Order: sequence, then C-alpha cells, then structure tokens
Amino acid sequence: MQVGIAYSEPSQQLWLRIEVPEDCTVQAAIEQSGILCKFPEIDLEIHKVGVFGKLAKLDGALKPGDRVEIYRGISADPATVPRRQMAEDDDNDS
Repeated sequence: MQVGIAYSEPSQQLWLRIEVPEDCTVQAAIEQSGILCKFPEIDLEIHKVGVFGKLAKLDGALKPGDRVEIYRGISADPATVPRRQMAEDDDNDS
C-alpha cells in the first residue's frame, strides 16, 4: 500500500510517497522512507508524529493513502506572530 511521509523545516519541506506492507506501523514507515537519514536531527523519542493532523503513536497501524507527519517544536507562539508583525509595521511607519 502507498502512504505519504511529511516533514517540514523553515527552509525546506519534504513529502514522500512510499510503498509499505499492509501491516505497516507509523514508525516502520518513517524508518523505511529514509527521512531519518536525510534529517538526522529527527528523534522519534522526542518529536511527535501524526496521521492527517491527528497525533498518532509510533506503533499505530496505517491505512492505504495515510499521510504520516513528523512534527517539530515551534520556535514562536503563533498567537504572538501577528502582534509582532503589526508592531514592526508601526515602527516602519515613523
């Protein structure tokens, strides 16, 4: 069956489609994709993972067409970004 593996950094995004066995787990698909070699900073003990935007366990079973997502920590609180941008715009108006 085919599944997708997605990971994103500020400067680069990667989305792979791979063929996995029918009884494949989230962790097995990530390992099979080779993404851990391309991004050695990914630590599955620390990084959360999900399927289609919902948190998933590494031993969770996959279905055909699932998109496995590897999440990284956020560097800014999304609620503060618009406020910061507005403050910078106000500074530029002077």
